[in-house]
Amino acid sequence: MSFDPGPAAEALRDARRAGRDAGPLPATIAPRDEAEAAAVQRRLADRAVIGGFKIGATGARMQGFLGIDHPCAGFMAARDIHPSGARLPFGAFRAPLVECELAVRLGAGLPPGPCTLQAAAAAVGALFAAIEIVENRYGPPPIGDVQRFGVPTLVADQFYHAAAVIGDPAPDWGALDLPALEGELLIDGTVRNGGRGAELLGHPLRGLTWLAASPVAAAFGGLRGGQVVLLGSVIPPLVIPGPCAVRVAFAGLPPVDLRFL
Repeated sequence: MSFDPGPAAEALRDARRAGRDAGPLPATIAPRDEAEAAAVQRRLADRAVIGGFKIGATGARMQGFLGIDHPCAGFMAARDIHPSGARLPFGAFRAPLVECELAVRLGAGLPPGPCTLQAAAAAVGALFAAIEIVENRYGPPPIGDVQRFGVPTLVADQFYHAAAVIGDPAPDWGALDLPALEGELLIDGTVRNGGRGAELLGHPLRGLTWLAASPVAAAFGGLRGGQVVLLGSVIPPLVIPGPCAVRVAFAGLPPVDLRFL
């Protein structure tokens, strides 16, 4: 029997509108693997302009934090991607957390399927620091009950994604040693955690090669020039208790700032 992604997508939409957990979805409609999850995600995106994609769980610390052993991806709606200096209402997010990210804007598309590091680098038009705002829509804080909800449902629901804030591009990103880049996340001016680009699958652009070959890229017909891709967080997500100023700063990149009101 073929899988119909429609009921799961509608259930996830309803949960967000009601401000409640995204499941666990009934077994009769829940995606059973990441290909079915990608189909649900594509249906969920039917009403959105696609601005890009986020990749999560690209580092050992993040995978350990989440209890999974592989990356996962979700689409980002264009309306949810903001420039540095964004001022966003804290109350608009459900149990928000923030992440310290490296991100790219594609200068050229990547077709769905196997991708080399060289091809991924050639497709990059710009590289910058980013903040991802993620939401726990999956049970107890801080990250929910991953085992109970199941990774396919998390992927179907954009894998925690809520919004992104992106910085200005590096003047000459190709000259940077991306694995060695050191990044920090600050809350109200205080450094709360930090990590290096090597946290992201050993090299940040390996996440882009993984994404191009993923079920999510296949479901969306590949990656397109102009899209933003969050390559992953070099730290585990940090809980935001209330209104505050958030900054992500990587050596050699312009910092990116966000204020929760």
